[in-house]
Amino acid sequence: MNRQRALVRLVWQRFASALQPIFRKRWWMASVIGAIALTVMLLSPAQAQNVIITPSSPQLGDTISVTLQTEDGKAPSIEYDGATYPSYEVGENRYRALLPTTPLDRPGRKEIGFTLNGEARRFAVELRNRSFSTQRIRVGSGTSTSATDYELQRLREFREMATPDKFWNGPLARPADGRVTSEYGIRRYYNGVFAENYYHRGVDYAGGTGASIYSPAAGRVVVVGRVSDGFRVNGNTVAIDHGQGVGSVFIHLSRIDVQEGDRIQQGQVIGGIGATGLATGPNLHWGLFVNGKAVDPVPWRNQGFE
Repeated sequence: MNRQRALVRLVWQRFASALQPIFRKRWWMASVIGAIALTVMLLSPAQAQNVIITPSSPQLGDTISVTLQTEDGKAPSIEYDGATYPSYEVGENRYRALLPTTPLDRPGRKEIGFTLNGEARRFAVELRNRSFSTQRIRVGSGTSTSATDYELQRLREFREMATPDKFWNGPLARPADGRVTSEYGIRRYYNGVFAENYYHRGVDYAGGTGASIYSPAAGRVVVVGRVSDGFRVNGNTVAIDHGQGVGSVFIHLSRIDVQEGDRIQQGQVIGGIGATGLATGPNLHWGLFVNGKAVDPVPWRNQGFE
């Protein structure tokens, strides 16, 4: 890091020396040098000595991991796309923040900012566009597609959880044995009208009623909701906190085998596939949330985030 700073100072000094005969006024020279400095900071590679950003070329739906090596042992806050995200300790003086992206985001150049060891830093990443499938759904006039206030409140509380402990370890496991019937990110037309703020916030798996559902990672059960409690749209529901802003939700269950507060392990059976709530047939919907937003579970299953 010291070598990098020395190199930047040397570049600034040479530019200053070259510009002095041309620009007599100090304020003008300072403005030019400041612009150069900002450009150098924004164009710095994401793989710096104490900063690792992965993936280096994310696409819509990806989770962006920002890992920082600190000297003062303080957890930095990360600014990204107009929001601030916490970082959590993952090693000695090492902290990581997980930044969610979704199909509703605008692709293009994004800046990641933070203060590291007393120095303000900014990095730029290019969030790539991605093509998502579309579905056309017709809903009868007598069909209710509105969730109750109770189920909305319980799931909102789940999405806002930020447990500092990390329960998962390695790539996430498959939550059901059946084939995938609906992928993450699908956009929909309802009765011919495009749903601007909708995308399929998870992955659906086929399966017969009662087929086992497995927890994809260790964690703690934070929500158990039943149709009888008012879970009208989601049906019988289980939500699991995996820690550090990561959580899973499972809906349409035929039965629930866990209770709120239970600590569970990866691969543990948590319930059975069903068709409760707003479902056309037996299936499992698994949604993976990172800091409140539903992200694509596929990278979490293939590579994981360690």
